[in-house]
Amino acid sequence: MLRMGLFLAAITLSGCVSFTDAERLLAKDWRYATDSHGSRAIFDGRLVKDGQIDMVFSRVPRLDKANNSWVELIYDIPQRSLEGYESVTVTYQSDRVLIIKLSQRDYGGQGDKSYAHYQVTLPEVDKKTTHTVMLSDFSRPAWTPPWSIDKGAIKAHINALYFVPSLTDKHGGQAQLSISALTLNRK
Repeated sequence: MLRMGLFLAAITLSGCVSFTDAERLLAKDWRYATDSHGSRAIFDGRLVKDGQIDMVFSRVPRLDKANNSWVELIYDIPQRSLEGYESVTVTYQSDRVLIIKLSQRDYGGQGDKSYAHYQVTLPEVDKKTTHTVMLSDFSRPAWTPPWSIDKGAIKAHINALYFVPSLTDKHGGQAQLSISALTLNRK
């Protein structure tokens, strides 16, 4: 009986450890992207270091109508879908407004190529802050082209979250971003 109790206690403790690890940032799930016009992502060593991301984005101004610039930190959802999830909780620090985009194939390179993904904005914060955002609070951006048909936010078609500091097309600029925790929350 005592052995069974110790066995159950070990299973319970091991479950707690794996839950904590689930919130920890794993390097295999994160990457960044910048344009080929000179925008950069700057960080020390590895992108994910000691379980968090600390970086600076430097975005050049948009060159012309055909050549846009961009910077984005990308979380590749391990199960490649948000099916069954209802919210996202992120602990971050950013010296610019932070836009979170739901990368949905219907609006990206495999879809209509508008890149007018559903998104939500979080405020700039000068210390680590945790926000939970309901997926139902995401909406398409005001600049969505009229020819891009809104199919809704289809959770099964969303394979990544993009974290984008609000830097303008006209001026570009720099932004400091840190993310120390991310959790996808089920219903």
